[in-house]
Amino acid sequence: MTPLQNDTFLRALLRQPVEYTPIWMMRQAGRYLPEYRATRAQAGGFMDLCKNTDFATEVTIQPLERFDLDAAILFSDILTVPDAMGLGLYFETGEGPKFTRPVQTEADVNALRVPDMSKLHYVFDAVSSIRKALNGRVPLIGFSGSPFTLACYMVEGGGSKEFRLIKTMMYSRPDLLHKILSINAQAVTDYLNTQIQHGAQAVQIFDTWGGVLSHAAFQEFSLRYIQQIINGLTREYDGRRVPVIVFTKGGGQWLEQMAECGADALGLDWTTSIAQARQRVGDKVALQGNFDPFALFGTPERIRAEAAQILADYGAGTGHVFNLGHGINQHANPEHAKILIDTVHELSRQYHQ
Repeated sequence: MTPLQNDTFLRALLRQPVEYTPIWMMRQAGRYLPEYRATRAQAGGFMDLCKNTDFATEVTIQPLERFDLDAAILFSDILTVPDAMGLGLYFETGEGPKFTRPVQTEADVNALRVPDMSKLHYVFDAVSSIRKALNGRVPLIGFSGSPFTLACYMVEGGGSKEFRLIKTMMYSRPDLLHKILSINAQAVTDYLNTQIQHGAQAVQIFDTWGGVLSHAAFQEFSLRYIQQIINGLTREYDGRRVPVIVFTKGGGQWLEQMAECGADALGLDWTTSIAQARQRVGDKVALQGNFDPFALFGTPERIRAEAAQILADYGAGTGHVFNLGHGINQHANPEHAKILIDTVHELSRQYHQ
């Protein structure tokens, strides 16, 4: 593989000295970009895009052609793993992902198995192809959903606002939920390790729904299984450390516990002060975040001011990766994303002298 020309992102995750604060954006390859919409239309549908190596490579690279980003992230979906378990993933226009065979009964749970990774070959083919296409330009991030987040979709049969079905299972039959989570954790460990073998240079675990849990339930049903995955991950590959980022949306109150899970970095959403987060975790982990995605709908001056504030709140020294507090909104103006990225590169140098 070609040597990395820009490893600022990886160095920041490992709290090594950097010249500026690196930036990437969750969902940086997505519907806000006209070129992405054109490729998706050509592919026919979202999963067609994910499963076509050339298209998945193309949309992963698109934001890097437009913006001065410090990392690429694999174009895929967190629900590829339950899909490989045979749950029948499909996408309803305007309604998001759904499963034809949700996991809701004891028999459903007992039928669950860790999928054969060959069923996910299209993801690994994309990782290899993207890594080759990047040609050492920036590092490639692989990712997966957390066991609990995947379980939410698997039990609810799709997205949810209340999480009634999974919480009913959690409080009435915790043994069933633990069984699902154990299988998910094994599957995610295999999935991320295979991504690393195919060229992912860092991995992120998206715990999108961990924040809907109570304090005790988060420790038992989410963090415990994230820690299990991290313990089983390949942490060095090709002579280089492979950093792990954990992002729990709505999880700012648990940073101290999360800092002990073995991750190299924690993602923050926009509700948590990055200054307070840094005080609370000290030098245990790097921090990633936490610009409000909707601040991109503000004026250019306000975007610059918001970015400047986050950089000042984090302060001097390494260990900060600038990102949004969640995925970029599909209606965001790409020019505003460019303003943010350029501002971070320009203003952050004063904190790295």
